[in-house]
Amino acid sequence: MNNKCWIIKIGSTLLTDNGKGIDKALIANWVEQIVDLKNHNIDVILVSSGSIVEGMKRLNWNEKPDDVHKLQAAAAVGQMGLIQAYESLFAKHDIHTAQVLLTRDNLTDSKRFENITSTLENLLDFGTVPVINENDTVATEEIKFGDNDTLAALVTNLMNADKLVILTDQHGVFDDDPRHNSDAALIEKIHYQDERLERVAGKSGSSLGSGGMYSKVMAAKTATKSNTPTYIAWGREERVLTRIFEGQHIGTIIHC
Repeated sequence: MNNKCWIIKIGSTLLTDNGKGIDKALIANWVEQIVDLKNHNIDVILVSSGSIVEGMKRLNWNEKPDDVHKLQAAAAVGQMGLIQAYESLFAKHDIHTAQVLLTRDNLTDSKRFENITSTLENLLDFGTVPVINENDTVATEEIKFGDNDTLAALVTNLMNADKLVILTDQHGVFDDDPRHNSDAALIEKIHYQDERLERVAGKSGSSLGSGGMYSKVMAAKTATKSNTPTYIAWGREERVLTRIFEGQHIGTIIHC
């Protein structure tokens, strides 16, 4: 694999327009930018949340259930819509996608680890865009405790990626909670060992997602194991991926 590799993680709240359903117009916008990245010899692996939320919409559920098996069912239903959206939108650019469902065990067992690496490398060589999600349908622990920020960081290490880009519904990491402090300032660049990171990144996520800014900060720290910087940015920012590629400063960069 000679090209540079970016891991791009997209959160549930952003992807589903705060629970309304998969935002195909927004995805189409990212797809165009990813196609541009690929034209510049950058391989892209997507780590996409959204299956449970999309499943809830398809099943006409207004609230996220606590029952694990209902969550698994929602994930199974929603995963169909999620992958259909990516496949159809990338197909307009003659690019295939590949669905890859993983659990934490897949990334800790050495043999599976090697198999996944080889599979992803081959998929990238074939010109596809792998779309990775946690296998929520069978992995109860991932639903209860996991998040796709962590998964994205582990895939980053797996592939020795050049960048981890986390697209979220927040503009980045702030020096205080912007929801409660209007004077909170965006931290544009910070070292992963800076003690401010964990202090300012609240641990609570949205009612739809399982992460929150804390999990994104911790994911960024994990990504440094492969000397990979993490970009945390608002996914609705105009040309967000293209501008990061061009070297513009968007959101928060957590560097090694």
